[in-house]
Amino acid sequence: MRIFVTGASGWIGSAVVPELIDAGHQVLGLARSDASAAALSQAGAEAVRGTIDDLDVLRNAAAASDGVIHLAFKHDIAFSGDFRGAAEADRRAVDAFGDALAGSGRPFVLASGLAGIAPGRVASERDMPALDGSPISTRAATAQAVLALASRGVRSSVVRLSPTCHGEGDNGFMATLVALARAKGVSGYIGDGANRWSAVHRFDAARLFRLAVEKAPAGSVLHGVAEEGVAIRDVAEVIGRHLDVPVTSVLPGAAAEHFTWLSAFLGHDVPASSALTRELLGWEPTHPGLLPDLEKGHYFRLPATTD
Repeated sequence: MRIFVTGASGWIGSAVVPELIDAGHQVLGLARSDASAAALSQAGAEAVRGTIDDLDVLRNAAAASDGVIHLAFKHDIAFSGDFRGAAEADRRAVDAFGDALAGSGRPFVLASGLAGIAPGRVASERDMPALDGSPISTRAATAQAVLALASRGVRSSVVRLSPTCHGEGDNGFMATLVALARAKGVSGYIGDGANRWSAVHRFDAARLFRLAVEKAPAGSVLHGVAEEGVAIRDVAEVIGRHLDVPVTSVLPGAAAEHFTWLSAFLGHDVPASSALTRELLGWEPTHPGLLPDLEKGHYFRLPATTD
C-alpha cells in the first residue's frame, strides 16, 4: 500500500514510518520543515511539504494514496493554552481527508486520546465520550466524525492512545515529570497519587497503527493500551529514586504552581482496556511497560554538553 502519514517525523510517526516500510508499504510523510523532510528521506519515505493547515496538500496527497494515517496535532499551541484552536485545526484537516477519501473504501486512521472517555472506571473501546462543548470534547467530536466516515465509504478507524506513549527519546509527559523533579528537588504527585494512567510503548503503538491501516474494519475504535493503569505515585517513586530526591504529595490547590501546564492532566484517572482491540487485530504489546522503561535509566540522562 501507498500510505500518507501526517506527523510522520514526530514521536509516534518516526516509529510508524519504519514499521510500515518494514512491512512492505510505501510511505509519503507530511513534512513542515527541511529537517523533517530530510529525516523522512533518510527513513526511506517520500516527503510531502506542507502543514495540516494546507488543506489542498492534504486532499491531493490522500487522493494519491491507498490510505491515510493522521498523527499530526498542534501540541505546541494545545499545551500553551489554545487546545481548542489545535482541535479546530485538526477537524479541518480531518474533513479534508474525508472529502478526498469518500466512496473509495480506502483506510483512514486517526490518532486520538483517552482523556474523558469514561471517568472513574476502566474505559473500553465501546465507550464514547460526552460532547459537552469543552476543548477536549472538541477533539473527541473529531474522532466521532472520523468514525462516521464509514457511512461515506471510508474504512475509518480511531486509535485512542494512552496518556503516556513512552520509550527512549520521549520528550512528553514522562520527560516533563523528570525535568520538574530535577528542577524542584522533589518528585511529586497530586493528592494521594492513586490515580492511574494507561500506558503503551511507542513501538507497540506503531505496530497498532500498521495493523489498523491494513485491516481494521470501518468504524473501528481501537485502544493503544498496553497497561490498563499505572499509579502516578508509583511513577513518582521511580523518578525520586533515580534522581535521589524526596517523593512527596502536592496538594491539589498547589498543583498548578508546582506542575505548571502538566497539572491539567496529571491528576486525571485514565485507566483503559485494550481487550477488544487485541481480539480484533491480534495486537499484542511486546515492549517494556512504563515502570520497567523508567527503570532503564534513559529518561534520567542529561544531554551531553560541549566545552
